[in-house]
Amino acid sequence: MSDIKNWDVEDPKFWESEGKKVANRNLWISIPSLLCGFAVWLYWGIITIQMLNLGFPFAKSELFTLMAVAGLTGATLRIPSSFFIRLAGGRNTIVFTTALLMLPAIGAGIALQDKNTPLWVFQILALLSGFGGGNFASSMSNISFFFPKKQQGLALGLNAGLGNFGVTTMQILVPLVMTFGIFGGEPMELVNTSGTLIGKIPAGSDAWIHNAGYVWLVFLIPLALIGWFGMNNIKADHVTPDLPSPIASFSMISGMLGIGFIAALFGLWLLLPEKVGGSGFGVSKWIVLPIVIALTVFMLKLLPGQIKQNLNRQYKIFNNQHTWAMSVIYTMTFGSFIGFAAAFGLSIKVIFGYQHVLVDGVMNHDLANPNGPSALMYAWMGPFIGALIRPVGGWIADKVGGAKVTQLCAIVMIASAVGVAYYMKQAYASATPEEFFVPFLILFLVLFAATGIGNGSTFRTISMVFDKEQAGPVLGWTSAVAAYGAFIIPKVLGEQIKLTTPENALYGFAVFYALCIAINWWYYLRPGAEFKNP
Repeated sequence: MSDIKNWDVEDPKFWESEGKKVANRNLWISIPSLLCGFAVWLYWGIITIQMLNLGFPFAKSELFTLMAVAGLTGATLRIPSSFFIRLAGGRNTIVFTTALLMLPAIGAGIALQDKNTPLWVFQILALLSGFGGGNFASSMSNISFFFPKKQQGLALGLNAGLGNFGVTTMQILVPLVMTFGIFGGEPMELVNTSGTLIGKIPAGSDAWIHNAGYVWLVFLIPLALIGWFGMNNIKADHVTPDLPSPIASFSMISGMLGIGFIAALFGLWLLLPEKVGGSGFGVSKWIVLPIVIALTVFMLKLLPGQIKQNLNRQYKIFNNQHTWAMSVIYTMTFGSFIGFAAAFGLSIKVIFGYQHVLVDGVMNHDLANPNGPSALMYAWMGPFIGALIRPVGGWIADKVGGAKVTQLCAIVMIASAVGVAYYMKQAYASATPEEFFVPFLILFLVLFAATGIGNGSTFRTISMVFDKEQAGPVLGWTSAVAAYGAFIIPKVLGEQIKLTTPENALYGFAVFYALCIAINWWYYLRPGAEFKNP
């Protein structure tokens, strides 16, 4: 498609005559590309469950590090990705970053064919899966430029919500394709019971776990081609006025992603134990995250020439107090969604898939529970509801205001998080934890629904508070900060499960949600607020 020079969607005549058709075409190509990004980013949450079921020689804590690696990297890559559209153009960015997802997909397909593949190989592949996490920032920034403000709540909700269906699609598709030898390779025999959407699979059955990587090539290859021929770069002054050639764009994107990888690797090295490739220093995650974010922003500022000038212009968002307020509020909604999506399946497996009984006076959590629910049967439900309802949140917010909807969602999130914590505690101290699974599941699904609606409403707030030049970078930046939920939540849950107090993780999240209620009220709902219920 040709590059667009004149683009003014706030003009109703232009929107109806030219803008709407172009905007919708770019949106509907963007959505499946983003869907695949989420799938590849978070498929370790399902793959690790099957690695346990197949008897891969890794401890549970080591498998949790794969999700942590992918989560931290994907969130960090969103920082440079926030600025890609203005630097490299929308079509150039979406096509190239979608094509990059083929690297971890092919790598996983190869590595998972051998149980003797060392942990560091899987950690590198989890690192590369971060490409998919970074794609959200550039995708949302790109779509924000295509639609008028009055329609951005719905448009961004559709892009994010249906894009987030990548989590659900992955959680349904990956267990299914692992039951067939459709991409060649030798199967492995299940040591423990596994499952799919439609039921349990008994131990002793064959499984083709490597299909979890290869299957995404079926979608990624045609999507890269469709994006190249169907999407547009906008050369208007408020988007990409100095559009480089595609090769120059790809080089620029690669260099900036490289900076994100360096920062993420340094953070992971500080954080992880020596036995899994870390420094062993055990630096607190609450110290590591600010270091990683600051290091990424600082290194990007060192880039020379036009890139530096362009970034300096976009960095003006950091002088706006609403950038920081919305970063916290967006973390409450999207950060919770993506973090719980990453950890939900493995949490079901660890809490309900094992009996918790006293053995010689010591509580044991390693006895398999034959009556436990299959994590692979239920893990898809929460992300499915959260993604499905997100456009509804954007649509409601367009009608009644974003801040009101966000506030109500935060209250529901507190109540449901406390409820989930209660049933987690009961289950993790029981020889029959399955008795507490239904209320746990229902409350968790309510929590997911609230994150989805609230996520849609925050899109509306951002589009109304910031001008058309800043709205795109702010969407990218806030999504970058919020995406650290994919790292923090599995990490905190893993730590608390190791301490045998998983409920404390949910209590802590509930306290954070209460803080978000106060921030949302102060900036957007109190009398005299600069932006009243935007």
